[in-house]
Amino acid sequence: MNYDVKDFEKEVIQLSSSIPVMVDFWAEWCGPCRVLSPILEKLAVKHNKEWELKKLNTEKFPDIAAQYEIRSIPNVKLFFEGSVINEFAGALPESSIEQWFRTALPDKYARRLDQAELLVRNRRFEDARNLIEPILKESPDHERARSLLATALLFSNRTRAVQLVAQIDESSKHANVVDTIRTCDRLISKLDDTSSLPESPAKPNYLEAIKSLSEGRFDDALEQFIRVIREDRYYDEDGSRKACIAIFNYLGEENEITMKHRREFGNALYV
Repeated sequence: MNYDVKDFEKEVIQLSSSIPVMVDFWAEWCGPCRVLSPILEKLAVKHNKEWELKKLNTEKFPDIAAQYEIRSIPNVKLFFEGSVINEFAGALPESSIEQWFRTALPDKYARRLDQAELLVRNRRFEDARNLIEPILKESPDHERARSLLATALLFSNRTRAVQLVAQIDESSKHANVVDTIRTCDRLISKLDDTSSLPESPAKPNYLEAIKSLSEGRFDDALEQFIRVIREDRYYDEDGSRKACIAIFNYLGEENEITMKHRREFGNALYV
């Protein structure tokens, strides 16, 4: 396959509006370029339809090389929507380039997931699910899609919500969502076996708080969990504090219920 650029505007700038374009800036006299080139071509075949590879000879297009400040080659720049969004220089090994791809490539589902996230915030869960499910059919391991769908399903299909985030680890940028899902699941499951909770004057309020949480009555749940914090600060291994944080994360910092209870929560912790 011929990857050589003939019309930079059409083959790179315009094309990058629909798919990321990787441009390999090279020259015939460059030894490292000859090392890098077959690696990029191999990866272009492997990642077909994820991004396009184009090769630009800096000797033939010195003006373009100057425009993009190419001072040494090989230099690889990633174009998306007409602009350079990432790059690397030198003949990196295949494994390093693959690792670079994972963070450099834009998320092709970002716009749909932004819309789904807004739907989740507005509690339009079925609409959000209809947007996210097709994404997960195409990309089953997509962490943002999995965490958003889990959030949408948390109070209607808790088992699946937990399954969706099961493989997302603590280093993920979606770790807060995972922790929220797991915390809510742990709390609500206690309603099935109340005898597992230690005896305390705070226990009835704690159970009532969990019941409110399970029914999506977050205002009541927060009020009751904060009451438990005041009564028995570390009841159920600090369960009320963890519950409040999970609810705040679930609702978002700008939610009126979050804002209503944030100060009271802080006061209860440090009284």
